[in-house]
Amino acid sequence: QVQLVESGGGLVQAGGSLRVSCAASGRTWNRYAMGWFRQAPGKERELVADIRWSDGITSYGDSVKGRFTISRDNAKNTVYLQMDSLTAAYTAVYYCAVRAMTTMKYDYWGQGTQVTVSS
Repeated sequence: QVQLVESGGGLVQAGGSLRVSCAASGRTWNRYAMGWFRQAPGKERELVADIRWSDGITSYGDSVKGRFTISRDNAKNTVYLQMDSLTAAYTAVYYCAVRAMTTMKYDYWGQGTQVTVSS
C-alpha cells in the first residue's frame, strides 16, 4: 500500500529557510509524480510544486516561484521541498501527494507537516 510520510516542518523566523521531506513507499515510482500542497487556516489547499519521478520535470505555483525548490532522490524514494526567504504568509500545513503521470488527480496523501513562520 502507498505510504507518504512528511517530515521537517517546524518553526522558522521570517527570512529563514526550511526543507521538508516526503518519504514514499508502496509503489515503483517512475510512472508517478509527486506534489507539495499547502493549506493555511481558513484557506483552500493549494498546489505549490510538482515533480515527475522519472525525469525530474518540475512545475511551481505562482506564489512560490523563485522561492521554493522541489527535488527528488530516487534512491531514497524521497521528495524534498526547499523553502527560502520565508514570510508569515507561508505558514501552513504542508502535504505531499502522489498522482499518476497520466492525470492531474492526486490519489494518495501524507498526513501533513506544520510550517510556522514567525514575523
